[in-house]
Amino acid sequence: MQTEKPRPQAQSVTDWFRVTFKGVVDPAADFFNRLGIHPNYMTGAGLVLNAIGALFISQGAMTLGGVFILIGGPFDALDGTMARRLNQPTRFGAFVDSVTDRWSEMLILLGLAYFYVTGDDPNGWLNVLLVFLATMGSVMVSYTKSRAESLGFTANVGVMTRLERYLIMAPCLVFGIPWVALWILAIFANFTALQRTWHVRKQAYSKQEE
Repeated sequence: MQTEKPRPQAQSVTDWFRVTFKGVVDPAADFFNRLGIHPNYMTGAGLVLNAIGALFISQGAMTLGGVFILIGGPFDALDGTMARRLNQPTRFGAFVDSVTDRWSEMLILLGLAYFYVTGDDPNGWLNVLLVFLATMGSVMVSYTKSRAESLGFTANVGVMTRLERYLIMAPCLVFGIPWVALWILAIFANFTALQRTWHVRKQAYSKQEE
């Protein structure tokens, strides 16, 4: 009697979303493919929507900026799926997708930094510090993964990947409490970078033992 092999467990919320919402994302990707829209256009549209949102955020219109960012999120999710459904994924396309994701996130944080620097909030200095720490964490989460993969390791782990940061930032902006998102990102994004560093360390020492 054969025993059923255990299914691989998702390593992050991103993996869970990819599996759980596959029945929604794949048909949506097929729909846009039938319209003849190139995946890179979806990538660009997501970046533009996030940039518009960041502009509103810089002027203090947090809710409106959050709405644009919420709308831009699905564009970021669909571009890669569209390319895969067309059997046309390319390394350059993946590169552009990753780069625009970083730009989108940095633009949002830049908008928040500008708002706090130019505003009259007595806690503005603290919020600017939180923006910096959130930015540092976001960059390090991305860098630890890309550097690990370039050395032959994996680092797709952690509590605060790109999707989690989006799911925290966008609603907090819509409800006008961006400082809550900044506290969470400042702490847990940097913690995730440490998680990935530790994950790579375990792989490195495991290879040495072999």
